[in-house]
Amino acid sequence: MSKLAGGSNVTLDETGRISLPRKLRDILDTNKVHLTKGADPSSLWLFTPEQWDLFEQDLLESTDHFSASGRRLRQHFIGDLQQVDIDNQGRILIPPTLREHARLSKECRVLGQVDHIEIWDSMRYDMHLESSEDVFKTGLEEIGTSKRKKRDLGANGYSPHSSVAGADNGISRPEGQA
Repeated sequence: MSKLAGGSNVTLDETGRISLPRKLRDILDTNKVHLTKGADPSSLWLFTPEQWDLFEQDLLESTDHFSASGRRLRQHFIGDLQQVDIDNQGRILIPPTLREHARLSKECRVLGQVDHIEIWDSMRYDMHLESSEDVFKTGLEEIGTSKRKKRDLGANGYSPHSSVAGADNGISRPEGQA
């Protein structure tokens, strides 16, 4: 599957349907998708059946059904999961429980996220972006730090500074010598 990327504004009709943007629909290449609550409040995630299987497997392997947090994560993502059809006009019906969770109104935003699609109410998405500006900045800093660490470690995984003068290379010295 190609990567799902890009965003579009769409309209939620009176029956609870939205039209998926053509460019994303063509990449999905299926007429059945899985729809569930997203990780952010007021968002929905849409997966192809294959991508859902990978996500579900990762979720099950990384959570413990005996822990409160593991059960809560499973309840959130799996509990309200719905399989929905993409009709001949490229529309999906968003079930009432998921519409209510995302607080969808008429104007919605659909965003490709490489392996899934996010669906938001447009106004709530704008508020989310504004309220999470610090999270965004922290994420950029984490990426920069990670890239610097990789660069400093080099291709072999060792710091290029480990053999410089003054480094402790495990060479024994007679007592009293520094």
